[in-house]
Amino acid sequence: MSPVSRRQFVAIGGAAGAGLVIGFYLPHKNSSAEVFSPNAYLRITPDNKVTIVCARSEMGQGVRTALPMILAEELEADWKQIEIEQAGASTLFGDQTTGGSASVRTTWDPMRKAGAQAREMLISAAALTWGVPRSGCTAESGRIKHAPSNRSLTYGELVAQASTLPIPTDVPLKQSKDYKIVGQRLARVDSLAKVKGEAVFGIDFRMPGMKFALLSRCPVIGGKVSAFDDKDSKKVFGVSYVGKISDSAVAVVADNVWGAMEGRRVLNVTWDEGPNKDLDTAAVVASLKQAASKKAANIYSAGDPAKTAGRKISAEYQLPFMAHAPMEPGNCTAHYQGGKCELWAPTQVPQDCRDSVAQAVGLDPDQVKVNVTLMGGGFGRRLEHDYAVEAALVSKAINAPVKVIWTREDEMRFSTYRPASLHQLHATVDGSGFPIALTHRIIAPSISGQKGQPGPNGVDPDLPDEAGPVYGIPNYAIDYVLTETPVPLGWMRSVYALQAAFALESFIDELAVAANKDPLAYRLHLLEKDQDLPYFTTTWKTGRMRGVLKLAAEKAAWDKPLPAGRYRGIACFGCFASYMAEVVEISMDGGQTENAQPKIHRVVAAVDCGQVVNPSILEQQIQGGVIYALTNALRAKITVEKGRVVQGNFDDYSPLRMDETPTVEVYAVSSTEAPTGIGEPSVPPVAPGLCNAIYAATKKRIRSLPILS
Repeated sequence: MSPVSRRQFVAIGGAAGAGLVIGFYLPHKNSSAEVFSPNAYLRITPDNKVTIVCARSEMGQGVRTALPMILAEELEADWKQIEIEQAGASTLFGDQTTGGSASVRTTWDPMRKAGAQAREMLISAAALTWGVPRSGCTAESGRIKHAPSNRSLTYGELVAQASTLPIPTDVPLKQSKDYKIVGQRLARVDSLAKVKGEAVFGIDFRMPGMKFALLSRCPVIGGKVSAFDDKDSKKVFGVSYVGKISDSAVAVVADNVWGAMEGRRVLNVTWDEGPNKDLDTAAVVASLKQAASKKAANIYSAGDPAKTAGRKISAEYQLPFMAHAPMEPGNCTAHYQGGKCELWAPTQVPQDCRDSVAQAVGLDPDQVKVNVTLMGGGFGRRLEHDYAVEAALVSKAINAPVKVIWTREDEMRFSTYRPASLHQLHATVDGSGFPIALTHRIIAPSISGQKGQPGPNGVDPDLPDEAGPVYGIPNYAIDYVLTETPVPLGWMRSVYALQAAFALESFIDELAVAANKDPLAYRLHLLEKDQDLPYFTTTWKTGRMRGVLKLAAEKAAWDKPLPAGRYRGIACFGCFASYMAEVVEISMDGGQTENAQPKIHRVVAAVDCGQVVNPSILEQQIQGGVIYALTNALRAKITVEKGRVVQGNFDDYSPLRMDETPTVEVYAVSSTEAPTGIGEPSVPPVAPGLCNAIYAATKKRIRSLPILS
């Protein structure tokens, strides 16, 4: 190959002075496949500083490590030299929402391309610098090397030359067999700062002159402020402001958190309790049962279940409202300054925060700056932006920076909740007890619909990711009946998938028992044929589900007897394009008595999520998801009395304690497929796996969660 001529390149000036900035287009969810949002994920400066920008929010799931690993792999970077920068809300990054287990799966290709573009430009820059054929130059560990002459240059030394080159559109991407960074157990980049207490979460952020605020909200869902008397609040030392900032809240501002809490405690508010003052959980459950007979929207169909003949088996399952309950309560710091407003927010949706705050305080979105902090858990709660709007409104009212803080009780009682739901399943089985027809009717309110974003025919747009078919049953229907509720709804880790999986996988176990067959063997029979099951934009493959079931069973030694007093259950499910199977091993404290409770000893989890970026993070994600799901299955339940949420703290909404936490083993199917979701898929199989284990121990079937209600 001839030396590359400088005349073959088009100058793209402006980058050389500040360093090399690699831009590319990232598909936006509202854009067509041909339209991308320009983005800059990578900066390389002459001093050889390589900065990778993370445009998704870190809430413990490891994206500040995993996403840069993808780009660094294609860049052929030296991981030890990489610095990570957190992006705030921007128009340059496409959709920055961190949710739906989408961070890795939606940025895999764009970030690979960004790294490869930079690598190819640096190789070309080195070839031009040395005046040698490009074919003799290679990228390795942050340097471009020329083997024939034994020369090399760091990326920083090539910045000026590379900055004059056009960005290539068609670049070669590495094969998985050549990966050096992706697939490695690299330590999280923020672990040390967290261990040392130096990491800044939203609740940690401070700035000069900052005040603290707590809000008094109507205890009744949908209630409003009628009047308030602040004379006692203003007597509290440090309280500087008391005022109504919305129809439903009064803010108390002080120099410190204690002053704001005490000022709120003595504030006298008269509430207009509104139309929901008599609402209770019983009425919600009754509304679900009444709606069950209404016309349903079909979301999956194969064959015609109504035309099948054989033995009929039916069951009904019920799930309650659930709270996200992140360890870090809601908070946001805002500084409104007339023509602009700046936020420091632990948020999963920086762009939504920006837009909502802009509207609330009368600014344009580009006048609002959002700095994204670390989050002490999110689980979907921080897909809402109420914290940010409140902080901005209070800051505008007092003309000073302020941190709005929610107490644990605020977080529990004024939150959004995973919707309660009812599930009716019917099967027609053949002479061997296997289903030739199955219908699954989901009766539940729509989260997106309540927020003004209904899907076609009233089908919640999240259901395509979260309630698909698992088995290739010849006559199979999944139907959805939309209901309404005044209880505020929100997306919570695995959303509808937990509910759909609990019902389906409990029912499959019931069918196996009715057929007098082993639960694993029964499932494998249903999955024995390789089938593609098209469902909206995903095609579920029975072979991949069969693979994770076999892997989980093998690692759990399903074919070997358990010690006396031990029992196990199995379940599988697919959501966010990943396949998951879990075996739950238990004993019963209290033996066969009426008050016996399950003690979970071991959970064996197997996943097929395509290419694994970081095995350690994968394991941590699944372990955390299993523990979270066990809490949900055992005790999580939000109830409403007289329009008020009853639960208020971890005493009556108790998470799994350390001495209750089982061993969680994680195994991943080796794959070179593109990565799929991992933050949520471990949650859905846990509840049915646990309930199936309890049935194995007690011969009592659990059809309503939580187990220890």
